[in-house]
Order: sequence, then C-alpha cells, then structure tokens
Amino acid sequence: MGNKDNTERDEGNPSTAAQGGSTANGPEIAKPPERIVIRVPARHNPRLLQVIDRVNADAELYTLWQVVNVNAVQRLRMSDHGPVHVQIVTNIALKLLRLLGDRGVQPNLVVDHNLSSEDAEVVVVLASLLHDLGMSIHRIDHEQYSLFLARPKIGELLEGLYEIPTRAILTSEILHAIISHRAGGRPLTLEAGVVRVADALDMAEGRTRIPFQAGKVDIHSVSALAIERVSIEAGQDKPIRISVHMNNAAGIFQVDELLKDKLEGSGLESYMEVEASTEGETDKKLIKTHRI
Repeated sequence: MGNKDNTERDEGNPSTAAQGGSTANGPEIAKPPERIVIRVPARHNPRLLQVIDRVNADAELYTLWQVVNVNAVQRLRMSDHGPVHVQIVTNIALKLLRLLGDRGVQPNLVVDHNLSSEDAEVVVVLASLLHDLGMSIHRIDHEQYSLFLARPKIGELLEGLYEIPTRAILTSEILHAIISHRAGGRPLTLEAGVVRVADALDMAEGRTRIPFQAGKVDIHSVSALAIERVSIEAGQDKPIRISVHMNNAAGIFQVDELLKDKLEGSGLESYMEVEASTEGETDKKLIKTHRI
C-alpha cells in the first residue's frame, strides 16, 4: 500500500504519494507508489553501510512494512508505522546515540561486551527498523510479535558481517531494544533507551495528520496535528536538548502523556532536557513554554 506522508527529516525522506486523476481518454491508472529507500548517515561505519544496503534490497522486509500500514493506516486509522516511520525513528535514534557519545556516554555494547560504538549503531539502527514489524499481525501485543519476525531477519542482515559469537550478542541486544519500546517497557541498555525515546519523538504533523484527515477526531489526532516540528541538538547542561514547536496548546498532550511516558524509565532522563513551546499568538496567551 502507499504512504501518504511527505514528512522531511534531517536525512530526508522521498515522497511516496501517488497521484491519481482522470484524462480526456478516461480514468488515469494510479502509478504504484515509489519505494522508500532507507537512508542514514553511515559513511564512517562500513558494517552499517552494508546492513543498510541489505535492508534496501530486502523485498520481504519492505513488504512487511507495507502490511504493517494496512493494519495501522487503513484498518485502524492510525499514523504511518511503515517505512516512513521507521526511517524517521532510525535517524532520530542515531542522532541521539551520537550526541550522547559526543559527551562521553558509552553504549552498553561497549561497556558490557567490549564491542565498538559502531557496533552499537548497528544495534540501534536494526532495532529502529524492525521494532514495529509485529503490527503486520496485530496492534495488540505487536512488540512481542515483532520479536519472532525480527529474529530470523536479523540473522539474514548480519550474516557474514560478524562472527557467530558477536552476531549472537548483537541479536540479543537488538531484540531487547525492540521489546523495550512497549508501554511499561524497562530498557536495560542505553541503546534500548535511545530507540524507545526516538520512537516517541516521531510526532511532527507531517506523519500524524493521517488519522485527522481520515475523520478520526480525538485528543490523539488533534494534539498530533498541533506539533509543527521537533528539534534535536546538543544541550548545554545536558547532552541532548529536545525542542517541540507547537502551533496549538493541544500538543501538550503529545509531550506530557506520550513523550514523557516513553522518556520516564528509559534511562535517558538525566541526559535530556525537553521544552515545548507554542508559536501561534492566540495560544501564547494560554501556554508559552512547557518543560518536562
């Protein structure tokens, strides 16, 4: 199925909208949606580059992302949970991990397994790309379903890139990050915490307008539509500063109920500062700045 999202992020996402219409000779046949190519800044990390090449060549994985969106968008009228979402989450997660590394915060793959920060990037990327695969089966308990769909796929994507012992470690850490993104999940690693928070930070209106436009008007869709953009940068007092820019105070629900829930217990609380602010003149009278 096609994705109707044109969201742009730091790494850029190609448009997937296929425009239908009619001509003088009759109805125009809609073109198949353009396949989204997963892109991450990975030139310094040869293994990660190879993993991304394999991801982009994997027809089964891309089909599963499309099936995810059949359930999420078409059947449940939720926001995109397919290739647009996972690309955004992946790039956010990498940025968070690198900002933490710049301030000397080491991934658990380095601390516990004596592997490299580049290997930790592979864990974060694959966990981000595979975390919602279970939604191809059902929304309920999708995190658990993601585990058994992701397990063989991880093996395929890492085959020949690592020796068996290292591949076993990476597989376990990727699966841990996947299951830890669920509600009430308790990440035990920095990598899992990064994926959990990155998932919540995909909140800008470009992706989340889908439920509202489909006629689903509730606090989730209205508050999601209020988020204009999310800025992620190095902080002064803490390694990471998150700025959420809203056009309406309703966006506070996204920040206080959803992002805050994912941040608490992630292990990243002491490394991040989050500030939400409204930009519309009317809403500035209601709320100007909100911090969590």
